[in-house]
Amino acid sequence: QSCLSRQQLLAAIRQMQQLLKGQETRFSEGLRTMRSRLSTIHASLAKATLEPPAASCPALQAPADGRKFGTKYLVHHEVHFTCDPGFQLLGSSTRTCQANGSWTGQEPRCAEISECSSSPCQNGGTCLEGLNHFKCLCPQQWTGTTCQYQAQTAPPGWSVTDDPAFSRQPRCAQIAQTQQCSCDPGFHMSGTAANGICQDLNECEVFQQDGGPRLCAHACVNIPGSFRCSCPDGYVLLGDGKSCEDIDECSLSQDNCTSGSTCINTGGGFQCVPPRCPPPAGNVSYVKTSPFQCERNPCPMESRSCHQAPKTVSFHYLPLPSGLQAPAPLFRMATAAAPGRPGPDSLRFGIAGGNNRGHFVVQRSDRHTGELILVQSLRGPQTIHLDVDMAEYLDRVFQAKHLSKITIFVSAYEF
Repeated sequence: QSCLSRQQLLAAIRQMQQLLKGQETRFSEGLRTMRSRLSTIHASLAKATLEPPAASCPALQAPADGRKFGTKYLVHHEVHFTCDPGFQLLGSSTRTCQANGSWTGQEPRCAEISECSSSPCQNGGTCLEGLNHFKCLCPQQWTGTTCQYQAQTAPPGWSVTDDPAFSRQPRCAQIAQTQQCSCDPGFHMSGTAANGICQDLNECEVFQQDGGPRLCAHACVNIPGSFRCSCPDGYVLLGDGKSCEDIDECSLSQDNCTSGSTCINTGGGFQCVPPRCPPPAGNVSYVKTSPFQCERNPCPMESRSCHQAPKTVSFHYLPLPSGLQAPAPLFRMATAAAPGRPGPDSLRFGIAGGNNRGHFVVQRSDRHTGELILVQSLRGPQTIHLDVDMAEYLDRVFQAKHLSKITIFVSAYEF
C-alpha cells in the first residue's frame, strides 16, 4: 500500500511539473508579446518626437470694415486686429500661431455700432446716428442730451428756411381738448404751437457745430429730413453710406498710359510711370530684366568701381493716404542665396538719397530682411522719391549692393 501511495505521489508531482512548465511557457509568450507591443509604441512615439512641428499657420485676412497688423504666420508670432470707426470687434483681437499649425482664439469680425438702437432720446426726440456718437434732436419744449428736461426754446439757427422742400406742415391730433403736433424725423417744430411749421434740420451743421465725429469721411450734403455723404473725384461711396474707397483706374483700364509706361494706382487717381535703368557710366551699364528691375552687366575683373556699383536696381511705387499714423512699415528688402553658393552672413541697409529723408528710417527686421519705416506723418498731396540700398557682406568682405528706388504718392485725403 505504501508502494502504491508513493507511485501516486510521484505521478501527482510529475503532473504538477508539467502544469508549471505549461504555465511558464505561456508566461514567457505573454512577456514576449508585451515586449513587442512596448517596442512598437516606443518607436512610434520616438518618430512623432523627431517629426518637426508645423512651421507656420494659414494666412489670416483682415475682417470686413477692419484692419490686420502682422504679416508673419510663423509659430509663436502674433497677428492683431482692429475695427474701423463706427464698428466694434467681435472675436479675438490677437491671435497667436501655435506649434500644431493652428491659430489661437476666434475669427474676428467687425459689427456696426448702432448708437440709436437703444432709443436713448426721450419725449419724442429724434436720434441722429454719428460715428461712435449720437445726438438727440428734441421737440421744441424739451432739451438736454436725451431730451429729458422741459424747456421753452427758440427755433434753432441751423434750420433751413429758404427752400420749400425743407419745410413741411406738422401732423396734429386733438388729444383731451388739446392739440398735439409733431414733425417727421429729421424736422424740427418752429413757430408757435398754434401756427407751427416743421423745418428741416441741417444735420451736417449740427455735428460740425458740436465738434463731434464727422458724419462723413469727406463731404456731408444736407437733404430734406436727412443727409447724404459724397466723395471726391476718383473715389466711390461705400455701402455704409459714409466711407470713401479709391477707384483703381489701372485694373479697370481707365488710364491713358502709353505702351512705354506702366499704370500705378494712387489715391483718387493714377500715375503713368516709365522705370528707366541708370545710363551707362564708365564700365558700369545696366540691362532691364523685368518692367521694374535692372541688372548690372558683368564687370571687368580689375574694375573696382564697377563691382561697387549696385548689382540690381529695382523700382517700387507706394500710394499712401494723407496723415498716415507713424510709425508704419512701408517697404521690405530681403536677400536670397543663389543655389550652390553661400549667402551673405551680414547685411547693411541705408537711405542713399531722396527728398524728405527725415521722415523715414531703415531698420533690420531679421537676419536677411530690412524694413523702411515711416517715422513722421506725411500730409498730401505730394510725391516723395527715396533711394534705399542693401549691401551684402560675407566674412566681413563686401559682396554686392542692391538699390531700391521708391516713389511714394501721398494722397490729398486721409482715406
